[in-house]
Amino acid sequence: MRNAVAALIVLVLSSVASADTVVVHRPSTVVITSAQAHAETLANSGSFHHSSCNQYEGIGTGSTPEQARRNCCLFGRRKIVEEGVAWSPIRRRWIAVIRYQ
Repeated sequence: MRNAVAALIVLVLSSVASADTVVVHRPSTVVITSAQAHAETLANSGSFHHSSCNQYEGIGTGSTPEQARRNCCLFGRRKIVEEGVAWSPIRRRWIAVIRYQ
């Protein structure tokens, strides 16, 4: 049993070490480091919430990636700094996250 637990811990730590984005979980807050990571988190959870990135951020949905981008709050009114788009199997729609200046 100890070997199985140790192997599981090593597997989890090695997968975290190889990730290209960092997601930090806190008791009631999730801090996401990129717009793409946030779009993927929203797509997989099916719920929408703004990250605590201290920037202007728009979230939109649509039947195509471009429609999701255009449905984001502030689209076309602010300069885009970063964006991400992901397919949501739960909502069966594209979800876009755009961060603005």
